[in-house]
Amino acid sequence: MSPTIELGLDTFGDVSRAPDGRLKPHDQVLRDVVEEAVLADSLGIDFIGLGEHHRRDFAISAPEIVLAAIAGQTRTIRLGTAVTVLSTDDPVRVFERFSTLNAVSGGRAEAIIGRGSFTESFGLFGFDLGNYEQLFEEKLDLFVRLLREPRVTWSGQTRAALNDQQVFPRLGQPFTAWVGVGGSPESVVRCVVHDLPMMLAIIGGDARRFRPHVDLYLRACNEVGRAPRPLGVHSPGHVGDTDEAAREALWPHYKALHDKIGAERGWPPMARAQFEAEADHGALYVGSPETVARKIAATARALGLGRFDLKYASGPMPHEELMRSIELYGRRVIPMVRDLLA
Repeated sequence: MSPTIELGLDTFGDVSRAPDGRLKPHDQVLRDVVEEAVLADSLGIDFIGLGEHHRRDFAISAPEIVLAAIAGQTRTIRLGTAVTVLSTDDPVRVFERFSTLNAVSGGRAEAIIGRGSFTESFGLFGFDLGNYEQLFEEKLDLFVRLLREPRVTWSGQTRAALNDQQVFPRLGQPFTAWVGVGGSPESVVRCVVHDLPMMLAIIGGDARRFRPHVDLYLRACNEVGRAPRPLGVHSPGHVGDTDEAAREALWPHYKALHDKIGAERGWPPMARAQFEAEADHGALYVGSPETVARKIAATARALGLGRFDLKYASGPMPHEELMRSIELYGRRVIPMVRDLLA
């Protein structure tokens, strides 16, 4: 675990409710996300990650553009994705967008690369789900080469070959790239093969069940003689003034999100007892600042984390409540986590 853990935020731009109860249009949600990130920067929060999705319930489909807007209104917060769906994008274009973001933000860009938990982008951009594994493997290999080599020669089956190719804008300074991992051992080993830090998406169950994945990562690093990179975790939550207030505020919106996705995937509707169990013992970081700080610190100790990112938006929770959660996270949770881990 790093001596000073980094603490960040993530959002997918969940479509939220206006004061009159109606769902906001996507353009207003995007402006709200920029306002949320500006508040996070003013509080000294380390990072904000924007997830890429291509569906009605999330407003962010082009995260790097939103991040560039945020860059122009912030000073220190690092700017990244959560995640970039590399399987259905072009590694050269992804590199160009991030190298551009890194330049205009003064070196604050971070890419978290993954396959995502939704598959809408495959049909939208004309990719075959049958090539799910090959698309990610080949495109990640090319992306890593673009990060590290000024001229790239590469060939594969998923895009045109490159021969001694330069890509612009060239990096004035490097940017960090992580691999988002949902939990498969193959994904863990992939981080070691490419010498990239691992971001674990823990969205259900006790975080300690991921300790074998951390041990596998450390073992694999040792076997190939590589120093381990920082380990990160992304998990959902909400901070309120009290435990009861936080749970009552989050519950209807968290249930709405779960039940909407569940209807598509064959899950039963979420019961309140399931929500309470996740809050008490699982991967839901919801409660007062003290409760959330203790839970983050416990996860950081158990897994040896260098970074924790709280997904602060879950379902159609109003923007004003998200802003209050961010304020409590920055002003109270982060100092307490660092004190607990000191």
